[in-house]
Amino acid sequence: MSHQYRVRNPEEVYFVTFTIVDWVDIFTRPAYKQLIIESLNYCQQHKGLEVYGYCLMTNHLHLLISAKHLATLPDIIRDFKKHTSKEIIKLIQNEPESRQDWILYRFQYHAKYSNRVRNYKVWQDGYHGIACDNTNMLSQKLDYIHNNPVKTGIVTIPEHYLYSSAANYAGEDGLMEVILLDLVSRYKR
Repeated sequence: MSHQYRVRNPEEVYFVTFTIVDWVDIFTRPAYKQLIIESLNYCQQHKGLEVYGYCLMTNHLHLLISAKHLATLPDIIRDFKKHTSKEIIKLIQNEPESRQDWILYRFQYHAKYSNRVRNYKVWQDGYHGIACDNTNMLSQKLDYIHNNPVKTGIVTIPEHYLYSSAANYAGEDGLMEVILLDLVSRYKR
């Protein structure tokens, strides 16, 4: 991974993206999406993760995050990816999944070429962390996160996408709590 995208200052807010190997559309079923929301909530409550924005797409997750002093951001990310990888595999194996064999084959294939995992590799390595150290950068990344489902044609209005913090910024209840940045004027109607 490039040193350019490493978390250098634990006090800053970072834009990160986690991507499923082969861009497999795993987050098409409610159980998989709920797992991610619950895992983010757990990290907020127990590990010191601070979430300012998020959007869970079918094969990747965008976050605008920082960490309190309970743990470092790289440690939280490592634990989140490790936990969700194991739980995603369990869900694939135990829930009705028409693509079960194909998905598990893809994850097994990538595990063969990784010395970090044994049986299944769910997430791509790294997370491409970009420091958002000014208001313009924060605003740009938050807009990017919230408009991702609009650009892909899932919704026409960002706050209508359930698995995003756009609703929070529009003054509505979202699936999880986020720390609202002082950029909200453009989201209020």
